[in-house]
Order: sequence, then structure tokens, then C-alpha cells
Amino acid sequence: MALCSSVFTGMEGDMDLQFLLQGGDLLKVRSSSWKKTRYFKLQEDCNTIAVPASQKHVFSLADISAVRMGRQSEGLRKYTGEQVEGRCFSIIFKARRKNLDLIASSEEEAKQWVNSLQKMLSIINNLTAQQKTEHWIVSCLRKADKNEDDKLSQSEVKNFLRLINIEVDDVYAEMLFKKCDKSKSGYLAGEEIRHFYDLLTHREEIVVIFGEYAKTTGYMSPENLVEFLMKEQREKATLADAHQIIEKCEPDENAKQKKLLSKDGFLMYMHSPDALVLNSDHREVYQDMSHPINHYFISSSHNTYLMEDQLQGPSSTEAYIRALLKGCRCVELDCWDGSDDEPVIYHGYTLTSTILFKDAIQAIKEYAFKTSDYPVILSLENHCSVEQQEVMSHHMRSILGSALVTSPLGDSMPTEFPSPEELKGKFLIKGKRLNKLEASFAAEAEAADDTNVTEEEESNDEDEDKKEENQSKVGGHIKEESIRKSISANTFLALAHISLISIYHVAEKEAENGQRAVRHGDLLRIYPAGIRTDSSNYNPVPLWNAGCQIVALNFQTSCSDMDVNQGRFLVNGKSGYILKPAYMRDRGSEFDPITLTRGDWLKHKTLHVMVISAQQLPKVNEKKSSIVDPLVKVQVYGVPDDVAEKETNPIDNNGFNPTWNENFQFDVYVPDLALVRFAVEDYDTTSDNEFVGQFTLPFNSLKMGYRHVPLLNKNGDVVPSAGLFIHIMVLDAE
Repeated sequence: MALCSSVFTGMEGDMDLQFLLQGGDLLKVRSSSWKKTRYFKLQEDCNTIAVPASQKHVFSLADISAVRMGRQSEGLRKYTGEQVEGRCFSIIFKARRKNLDLIASSEEEAKQWVNSLQKMLSIINNLTAQQKTEHWIVSCLRKADKNEDDKLSQSEVKNFLRLINIEVDDVYAEMLFKKCDKSKSGYLAGEEIRHFYDLLTHREEIVVIFGEYAKTTGYMSPENLVEFLMKEQREKATLADAHQIIEKCEPDENAKQKKLLSKDGFLMYMHSPDALVLNSDHREVYQDMSHPINHYFISSSHNTYLMEDQLQGPSSTEAYIRALLKGCRCVELDCWDGSDDEPVIYHGYTLTSTILFKDAIQAIKEYAFKTSDYPVILSLENHCSVEQQEVMSHHMRSILGSALVTSPLGDSMPTEFPSPEELKGKFLIKGKRLNKLEASFAAEAEAADDTNVTEEEESNDEDEDKKEENQSKVGGHIKEESIRKSISANTFLALAHISLISIYHVAEKEAENGQRAVRHGDLLRIYPAGIRTDSSNYNPVPLWNAGCQIVALNFQTSCSDMDVNQGRFLVNGKSGYILKPAYMRDRGSEFDPITLTRGDWLKHKTLHVMVISAQQLPKVNEKKSSIVDPLVKVQVYGVPDDVAEKETNPIDNNGFNPTWNENFQFDVYVPDLALVRFAVEDYDTTSDNEFVGQFTLPFNSLKMGYRHVPLLNKNGDVVPSAGLFIHIMVLDAE
């Protein structure tokens, strides 16, 4: 039952694994006055790091996002000196958990911790879906085995079932136990536990599908597999494709030699990336990236530096790192004069904490192109004096180096924006045209023509919006004169210094006033209203429908709006750039998302969705006795005529393997702009349902047939082993 013998099979003598199992003392750093030695050790389950003295599980390996060597965190930079640089490392967690900052006794030991943890994370992150399920279930089995005797009593079996999110009555639990207790000993051990595991993970719905095509004495031949792929999955498939699947997925060597696919091999295939609901071709960059940058929707963040609310929450370089790793391509920096002639970033006129401008630029440089190679736009809200603007310019030049675009890319003055392809690996500066700062970037910019407004005339509406809203001077609506000022504000990209192409800033509630700018080929940036002091978000879909390219959201806030944003930019290699449909790039287009007059955009489709089952749903409430009552919502986002939502009935007390077999149908008129969201909720008769997991993707990225749907948690991270099983069919409407 030991987890190390399953997931980490063959690693018993591995030095890194043995190092973690032995553990060691590390100095935990919380502040300049709080630094305490703690003994950290990987438990025998090879899943959790604990402090043995307290028997408290500190964290699971699955909770770790990254392990970083050196004084890279704000805490270590602030509370430690450069002399311990080589002994420091940080464990970065998923979700909203604070970093764990640690100091080892030597540089060698610090490297050993970092290398060992990174190896384990690499193994866990590369597990197959079947291995992840086993990883999770065996971990729960160990938790249920209270006396750690590698045996399960009947009461421990009942406890285990609750841990995996299923509630059964005593009669069923007793029946299940007796069915597995072949030795009649009153407990399960060895092969009896394996039999118990097999009963739990049996997928009847998969077995039925397999049986329909397994026409060769209980196996699928290559011909049977091709028939399944073409008839059910609506894929173009050849015998060569079938042979490749058998070679990759069949666990039985005898069957593989005979070029046959067993039930277990078929299950492995159905859990592979090729059988997921997301078109695997769209996981890579598949769109033309040579169009002007204003022809794309761009993943964008508002007040990127904030970790929480807009009034008194912390600012952090970690917020920039998280946004960039999620594929964000436009980050915001609110810059103010700081002490010691060092500009700082924070939310002006509030109690939010500050970070150094240079630290933010350094973090952005290090993480800008880890998820996407395509350009990052630095949106500067510049409140600094001329002197500290010079410091900003110095930091950007010295840190970003040649990756910072400070002049036109070609030999002549461009008349349109360059493309994401041309700007790969580059940083663009977006800010107000302030002569001093602009001059520090490129002297030729001072010769801009008379169409540019003066610095005073161009006061940024977003700045005024923030100031007035934070001081409670505006009662929830942006003044009309401010909007006119925003629409006329002539801001710039440092790469072009063009007065003919502008970026307009508009608050969410007045965004419709900016549609004219999009029609004329400029860039439009939408930002949340200042009254959203809790860092809440707005629905970005209507703004994309209107053609707005830079729809900035509060990335630090978990909500359905961020789910949809993540779904929009899930495809095209998570590049952060999605090419707008041709009719939205045509300046003469008559496309209107509201009226939907006839045009190339009307491609009426009928979407058929059958929600079949779910597997290993996470518990909403970690209390042992709390079991979810799951229901599934299928939601379509898009133009108003396409917006729809349907839901299944709830299933009582079963988050482990609930079954619905419910069918839904949707009409989708503009598939290019539509997204589909699968949301699982815990049904409650007396209050709002609680979020369990979701997955959102573009309509045009759906794969047809029987598909598994991975589930993401509130923070957009994959929930290991959890998912939905559905059937999808998209037909041309008659």
C-alpha cells in the first residue's frame, strides 16, 4: 500500500528520494525577528512534507508550484543578507498560500533540497491520469489506515470512503467489505486491498463503449480501433494511427505484440491528452502570428502588483510572476516617487504596500517568456517626478537590455503595429507621452507632430478614476466628461512613436464608447471600475465581442470571469494572443454582436452535450463527514443570442464516481466568439451552491465524441485525478 512503491517504483535507492525521506533542519524565515529552525521530512507516503515533532503535515508535494534557489522572494531579500544568498531557497505554493522561505546550513545542502524537490515535482507532474488516480487513492488509503498496520478494518474502510468523497450506508459498506475479505479475517490486506481498489475504480461506462468495438475475443483490433475513432470520435484515423495508440497505451506486452488493445489499454487511451475535450492541436501555437498586434485579443492584467484588494492589500513581485506564468501579456505598473530616489509601485491614495520598481522589472524579465515567447506590454501608470522617471528609464534599459523596444523595428516610420511574431521576446512600453521620459527612450520622438495632445490635456482618465473612486468622490459612475477625455487621450507604444495609432483607455461601464476606436484599427484597453475596491472582476466576453483587444482583469481574484479569461487564452499555445476573426479585423465590417445581421460571422451550429459521469471530485469541506452532492452546469458564453446555461440534477453523497447520463442541446450562431464552460458545484438546498471545479475552452476547440474534461480549481490549477466524462457532438443547424 505504500505510495513510494507505486508512483516511485524503482527509485528505492535514489539519492534524492532518500535525502527527502531522511529530512533535515532548515531555518524558516517569516520576518527579521522570526527565524526558527524546523525539521522538515518527506513522509513515507512520498506525498507530504511534515515536521515530525508536531506530526503536522505542512504541505503536499502536489501543492507546490515551484522551488526557487537563492534570495528570490521578497521575504528573503528583505529579511536576510547577501552573505546567505547561496544557502537560501523558497517553496512557492499554488493558490493563495504564502511562500515558504528557508535557509539551509550550507550551499550544498540548499542545492540538494532544491534539486531533490524539483525531481519529485517533475515525476508527479508527468504522471499519467491513471497514475494520478492511484497516487491519490493510495494516499487516502494510508490516511484511513489509522494504526499503520497495512491492513484495513471495516471501520477504516468506511473512513476511507468518506475521504474519497463518497457516503455509503452501513449495509453497503459491509457488503463491499465482505466481497473483498476473501480470507474472512475481518480486515483487508495485500491483494484484498488491490481487489477493493479495482472495484472502486471500475468504469462501467468505459467498459460498455469498449465492448461495442472489442470484437476480437475481448480485445480491440487495429481495425476495431479505427472504426471507433472515426464513428464515435469523428476523427480521421488510419491503421497506422491505431498501431501507434496500441504501442503507446497497451500495458499488456502479449496483447501489444499481437497488435491488440485490451480494456485497460483502452482506458489509458481515453485518459490520454488525445482523448480530452480540448483539441490537442490547439495546445500549440496554430494561428497566424504575423498580423499587426492590434488584430489580436491580448491577455491583460489590471493593477498586476496587487495580491488582494485595492485598498490595503499587499503589493508583491510574486503577483507579476503568477500573472506571467498564466500567460498574461500586458501587466500594469503604477509608479510613484519613492525614498532614496528609487521609484515604487503601489495603488495610489490607498494603504496598499509598496514594492521597488526595479524589483518588479527584474521579476518581469525573469518570468516574462517562460509560458509564452510573445511580447509583453508594460503598461505604465506614471506618477513620478521627472527625476525619478529618469531612474525608471535607467532600470528598464539596464535590466531589460536589448529586449526593450525603444525605436521602430524597420528603417522607416511604420504605419501600422508590428506583429507578435516580429516582437517575439520583446518588451513594449505603453504610457502617456511625457516628453522627458520619451526623450530618454528615443530623441527622435520629440519631433512628434502637432496631433499629439500636451501632457496637461492628456491626463489619464484611469489615473483620475482611481484617485476619485479611492477617495469616494464618485458614486459608482464615471463622469461623461472624463470618458470624452479618455477617448481622446493619445497614449503610445514606445516601439513606434506614432501619432496616427493610439491606445485608448476606457472604464468597463463606458466601454461601448470606445467601439469607434476599434473600428479604426487602434488598440482599446478596458479596465475595471474604481468602485471594485475588493478586486472583483467583470465579464470580459461582451468586450471581446465588441472587438476590444486589451481587456484587463484582476488576476489575483478567483471568479467565473477569470475562468472565462483563462479559457479564452487556453489555446494557441497559451501565447496570450488570440487572433480575432477576419470580420473583426476588417475595417469595413458591419459585424454587430447585438443585432447579428447576416454575414460571414453567422455559422449556426447545434451543440449536443451528454454529461455522463464524474471521477474523484475534490471535497469542498475538508471535514471527514462532508460529502459533495454534485451537479454539472454547461454554460455557453458569446454574443447575446448564444448565451445559455443548463444543468444536471444533483447526485446525493457521491463525489467519487457520480453518474448522470443527461443530454443538453444548444444553438450557437457565432462559434468564433463562443466559449463553453463545464462547472461542477456542490448542491445545497438552503444556500448557494459551492464551487467544486470547472473547465472553460473556446467552442471551436471542442473535440467530438466521448471525451474526458479535466477540472481546474478556483485558482486555475488542475485538480489531480478529477474530471468529467462527456459526449460531444457539433452539427450544422438545418
